[in-house]
Amino acid sequence: MQTRPNFLLAFLPLLFLIGLLALNVQVFGDDALSYPNQLALLAAGGVAGIVGLILKTPFKMMMDGVIENLQQATPALLVLLMIGALAGSWLFGGVVPVMIYGLKILHPDYFLFTACIISAVVSLATGSSWGTIATVGIALLGIGKTMDIHVGLSAGAIISGAYFGDKMSPLSDTTNLAPAVAGTDLFSHIRYMTITTIPSILLTLLIFLIIGLSFDKEMDIANVAAVNDQLEATFSLSPLLFLVPLVVIGLIVKRVPAVPALAIGSVLGIAAGFVFQGDMIEGLVAQGTFSNTYAAAVTALGSDFQIPSTNPLLNDLLSAGGMSGMLGTIWLIMCAMVFGGIMEKSGCLETISRALLSMAHGQTGLVSTTAASSIFMNLTASDQYLAIVVPGKMYQKAYEERGLDPVNLSRTLEDAGTVTSVLVPWNTCGAAQAGVLGVATAVYWPFCFFCLISPAMTILVSALNYRVKKLNIPTQPE
Repeated sequence: MQTRPNFLLAFLPLLFLIGLLALNVQVFGDDALSYPNQLALLAAGGVAGIVGLILKTPFKMMMDGVIENLQQATPALLVLLMIGALAGSWLFGGVVPVMIYGLKILHPDYFLFTACIISAVVSLATGSSWGTIATVGIALLGIGKTMDIHVGLSAGAIISGAYFGDKMSPLSDTTNLAPAVAGTDLFSHIRYMTITTIPSILLTLLIFLIIGLSFDKEMDIANVAAVNDQLEATFSLSPLLFLVPLVVIGLIVKRVPAVPALAIGSVLGIAAGFVFQGDMIEGLVAQGTFSNTYAAAVTALGSDFQIPSTNPLLNDLLSAGGMSGMLGTIWLIMCAMVFGGIMEKSGCLETISRALLSMAHGQTGLVSTTAASSIFMNLTASDQYLAIVVPGKMYQKAYEERGLDPVNLSRTLEDAGTVTSVLVPWNTCGAAQAGVLGVATAVYWPFCFFCLISPAMTILVSALNYRVKKLNIPTQPE
């Protein structure tokens, strides 16, 4: 019969993982995501498995947990493959270059501020942070590079806006999941989230505005002009190319699933290449880069695709990894699912969660514990859905017993679970966005101000007892 581990034994695999990850950063630096962190997750999963076997957890049960987690992650893995294809095809078709060129009106002083707003609006309309970052996010990051803005800052602004929109959109899956788990309705949940979310995004925008006003304008503007000249010389920058991202955004708004929507976007990107970029593609064939135009199109979808440039700033902008460029990220997510599945079935996650709940004293203590549990699930289970579902189920009765309306729980789950997932390198969200943007999680997370402020804001509002909704319990007649 399986025995539940004590706290120290349950925490051992996580402590082992943290130690290995820290060592990897020290030894490998930016290459830690190439393979060392994947191996660290597998090793930590092995430690969790040993804990489970010591406590008589059947090996098959732990493997079933791994399989369940991998099955749950499969849609995200397919989306990542399609995002890789989309990025390559949009470079092939000139879609990303025309988006970068079209955003030349952005002034360096206000770029971060504006990038955050643009990402927020698109994500609010589509309900998809992933779709937003994979489309307009890539273009905005490119513009930031031409302005010589630190990629971590640009990525932080894009991600902050995208996760604000995702969190507040009624079209978002997490925005629907949180109230369903907590036991409230969607629009009550969204209305109640504004109490913490609006101040968080306003603070975020203020920070980006202050940072932007410190930029060197003359150097940045000169870089933008040089890049735009190179883009004009290389591509046919027809305004009709904007129809490609608009079609994809429209499909997402219409709730078309992500995989077919991104697949259609990839096909349109390749078609745009043949229609608008014929001279550029023929030039690559003539130079011997590709044997023919078909080989160029297939390479753009599946592998490393680069367009030569004389401008050093464009070397990264005019290159894409295709589907193969996402394989490292997919490997990382799969290893994270192995670790999370064994941690769950061995009883380690339950023990740590119960320990956190035992420390929850009073209203603020309960909210703080809920937030900490969501963050902990993002760190260990490596999935934002589990970071909402597991704490939601755990604490639903505790909120009811303390006379707190379920909207308090649903808001806390989103304030801490949804937005912090992207800050964890081995979480599905953190790994995905690092892969899509080509910016390591460790580089961008310090600048994801919205994602960092949100959990603190939900605890602060509870501590101030500001608009904390109580259950309306009718008085029983005597």
